[in-house]
Amino acid sequence: ILQSSFQPGMKLEVANKSNPDTYWVATIITTCGQLLLLRFSGYGEDRKADFWCDVMTAELHPVGWCAQNNKTLMPPEAIKEKYSDWTEFLIQDLTGARTAPANLLEGPLRGKNTVDLIVDGSVLELQDLLDPYLYWPVRVIQNVGGRLRLRYAGLSEEYHDHDTWLFYLDVRLRPLGWALENCLTLEPPTGESLISFTSDWQQALEDAQLDGQKNPLPLEVFKDHVDLPKHSFKMGMKLEMVSPWEQLQICPVSVTKVYNEFYFQVMLDDLSAEAKPHFVVCHANSPGILPVQWCMKNGVGLERPRAYEGQDFDWADYLKQSGTEAAPDACFPDVSMGRDFAKDMWLEAVNPHRPAEVCVAQVTQVRGRLLWLRLEGVPKPLSECIVDVESMDIFPVGWCEANAYPLTPPIKPVCQKQKKIAVVQPEKQYCCSKIFVNHRCFSGPYLNKGRIAELPQAVGPGKCTLVLKELLSMLINAAYKPGRVLKELQELEDQSWDCQEETLKAKYKGKTYRSTIRIVRLADQIPDFCRKVCVKLQCCPNLFSPILVTDKCPENCSVQTKTKYTYYYGKKRKLSKPTAGEETAEGELAKPTRRRKKRKAIFVQKKRRSSAVDYTPAGSPQDSDEGEEDEEMALQSGSEGTSSEPREDHTDTSSVEVTSSRPRRATALRRAVSAGNPALSPEAPVGRRRSTRSLSAYNQNSKYQPVEEEEGQLVLDRNPLEWSVDEVVQFINSTDCASLAGIFQEQDIDGQALLLLTLPTVQECMDLKLGPAIKLCHQIERVKVAFYKQYAN
Repeated sequence: ILQSSFQPGMKLEVANKSNPDTYWVATIITTCGQLLLLRFSGYGEDRKADFWCDVMTAELHPVGWCAQNNKTLMPPEAIKEKYSDWTEFLIQDLTGARTAPANLLEGPLRGKNTVDLIVDGSVLELQDLLDPYLYWPVRVIQNVGGRLRLRYAGLSEEYHDHDTWLFYLDVRLRPLGWALENCLTLEPPTGESLISFTSDWQQALEDAQLDGQKNPLPLEVFKDHVDLPKHSFKMGMKLEMVSPWEQLQICPVSVTKVYNEFYFQVMLDDLSAEAKPHFVVCHANSPGILPVQWCMKNGVGLERPRAYEGQDFDWADYLKQSGTEAAPDACFPDVSMGRDFAKDMWLEAVNPHRPAEVCVAQVTQVRGRLLWLRLEGVPKPLSECIVDVESMDIFPVGWCEANAYPLTPPIKPVCQKQKKIAVVQPEKQYCCSKIFVNHRCFSGPYLNKGRIAELPQAVGPGKCTLVLKELLSMLINAAYKPGRVLKELQELEDQSWDCQEETLKAKYKGKTYRSTIRIVRLADQIPDFCRKVCVKLQCCPNLFSPILVTDKCPENCSVQTKTKYTYYYGKKRKLSKPTAGEETAEGELAKPTRRRKKRKAIFVQKKRRSSAVDYTPAGSPQDSDEGEEDEEMALQSGSEGTSSEPREDHTDTSSVEVTSSRPRRATALRRAVSAGNPALSPEAPVGRRRSTRSLSAYNQNSKYQPVEEEEGQLVLDRNPLEWSVDEVVQFINSTDCASLAGIFQEQDIDGQALLLLTLPTVQECMDLKLGPAIKLCHQIERVKVAFYKQYAN
């Protein structure tokens, strides 16, 4: 996770909202991207006045800015009397503190993440591979999401083959000047014939240092670097190691040199007479170093040393013959940590033979903290490798796309034409190319247009079932009622399809629903499958399709009205005995007859909720969640329309969710509010055949009364900042949003959290549609208004 460039504990000067043109010192409590949670100095550990601000828009300055610009430093009114001498307080508070860097608060670097601070041309120092005491400057040629392409100072573009790729957190990278500060040596890299490529390395060093001084790299880049722990290896110790020289081999190695308390050297064990030394520099956290007997314990083959006598390698005999000892297990990092990787998982990984290339990779084996990967798109036998779970050369799926970097795709199988055969049977293709999500197409009554717009433009390429499963999961999560879409997909079936059953999940209002869906396995069946799914969901057949719709949809879905479109592509329900007021065709919607009178009474609640009668199917974005269920309950109460009050045992049979029936009192209150009565008036009438209780009367019947009514305004008995989760739940139960109280209980929302809720956060975090979210926010705003009137001062 890429973190903010700011750190908790940093100090800065912030504009004081209560006193214009004045400022005060604040401390960063925590960060979230470009958002900072701040607390003014003087509040100590009291977090009640903490506030969020955006680095890009707030007026923030480094400590000392006010003194330089003749601005006034003044504490907030709430704590103005806490100290008599604020100057002395600031001296003590700022002594030893770290100020936020000025270049992160203003200029081109303002608000940037750590990784974005490294720009092309930045200069760093790189540790030599074979000698930890040697460093040499390198220039950043390219920054891909923190993965840096580096070129040694003194080399020109023609030597790009010698470029090095490293992640910016690699321990070999240091800021410019670090080597000299730590009494280390600046020398050109060893092990390469680079020394002959340029005649004046001293001039190259001076040029690099000059460039680094002109464009200094912020030290915040290195704040996330992990300090190396001290190792406890000794000369002559034996261990096992993933071979850096041979592919897919784990070999016995020996510690041949200890540089200092951080670095040591290991060499490959080779008993042959003509052995050439293979050694590498390691530290305590080096990936791939393993204790003796690790391979045997994990069922992995250990490569015998060259010229080793004997059929089977035995560590006990080997140690006895060589007169050496095994490195203790305490010398190694946690070798059992697998970080939840599992076989057949997919990821993106660097090709070790071509570091500039990132490939689609599949986990073929997991042993302890080692992963065996198969790189797709790389010819055998170079397609397999072993990496550590904390390797900086593996990335999650989608990393290349997110950083606009080319991803090497899998090699498509080539169908060889068979000669001298009259009829050639095509080979079945179980992999497909991209399936596009055409955001401009009509989304239908089940899918949320806004959530559809947030989906990626395409899914794939890959195995058909995996691509379709991912696509269907995204569509379910983009639905108004995910469970309803899950049920519709469950009914999708075609006898001609070659299918595979997959389990999909839908989450809705804190509950999880699972269902088995039949998904096609063959690429040539995908167009038909996608089209039938779209028809089932009553959306444009091209909403998701192997065909990319760039401008105008071939179905011309954008000019259709919702009613017309649903009629053509949706479900056409025909009843054997239509009752009064039922519509069976599009034209009858516009031509109501006298026989609709009884039916009209059923829809009277819905008509009073909106300015016009809405004929869109259940689940459309025009309907609120409550309105949708009220209408369905009313329809179930009988064709005569004699009762507008739903029975207690009615459930929404159109969805797989099991929704609990609402109390009559709460239902009546909701209908009163949505029918256009004066908002939250204590004595507002709720209409004929509805509960006549007022909101204040309902509050009086609650077990807990955190509020009282006074001329339609809330009067709080306690400061809401001190409310517990149970008190918040009981307040919500006392309003017309009682059905949402369970969400507050599940998410542990106390009084302080309640006052931070806004309409966007309510919709996002509670997964509410616009109607219920607005009603809930109205109640929250009442608490906020009462809080400001009674307690803010």
